[in-house]
Amino acid sequence: MDISGQVAIVTGGGSGLGAATARYLASKGAKIGILDFDGAAGAAVASEVGGLSVQVDVGDAAEVEAAIDTIVSQLGAPRVVVNCAGIANAARMVGREGKLAVDLFERVIRVNLIGTFNVMSYATRAMMDLPLLENGERGVIINTSSAAYQDGQVGQAAYSASKGGVASMCLPLARELAQSAVRVMAIAPGLFGTPMMMSLPTEVTDAIIKNVPHPARLGQPDEFGLLVSQIIENPYLNGEVIRLDGATRLPPR
Repeated sequence: MDISGQVAIVTGGGSGLGAATARYLASKGAKIGILDFDGAAGAAVASEVGGLSVQVDVGDAAEVEAAIDTIVSQLGAPRVVVNCAGIANAARMVGREGKLAVDLFERVIRVNLIGTFNVMSYATRAMMDLPLLENGERGVIINTSSAAYQDGQVGQAAYSASKGGVASMCLPLARELAQSAVRVMAIAPGLFGTPMMMSLPTEVTDAIIKNVPHPARLGQPDEFGLLVSQIIENPYLNGEVIRLDGATRLPPR
């Protein structure tokens, strides 16, 4: 798919991988619609790229529906959807003094997994009204999993479960949406220089970087945006989860 001129919705577009993706796709000529819980951050990136931002809790289906309707009415129906919105709260299942992490688990699943499904659902419904492109496709959805879905560390049960869900629904939804000529892909990034990663203790980040074979550094958000654009432009990529991690495998801690 030629990215230029297409409407692209990016969730979590106010920071981190989402912001990098919004900027990268805008540089390729896409019209950007940002959905972000942080309204000010989303608006700042949208202003920078000449797009539109809507403040939304992706875990709330009604809010997502209204936000997608707003973007469709002002920019048009999307041919590209990139889900980057997510949280990375961590806690042991049973912590000190028997404290449980049930509430945290539910919150992370709601944002990362249910939020991704919500956006996919309403955006795809709008996408289905679009005519087929010359190459026979209608659109592409790219979701963000994580290397943690396979290499989850201690305290990451909620995060790993949510990202594992994102990875696991990639193939069945690609099969389901094939009849509508919509592709579904997922990217499982490793360690990237985003605000989420920078919130970890320095000693944790330093220790993990030592396990990255090559290049031995944090990923650059633009490299995520580059992969997004490559997936969009390659019509035969469908139903797959791509790890983007410099060949790293996360240690237990």
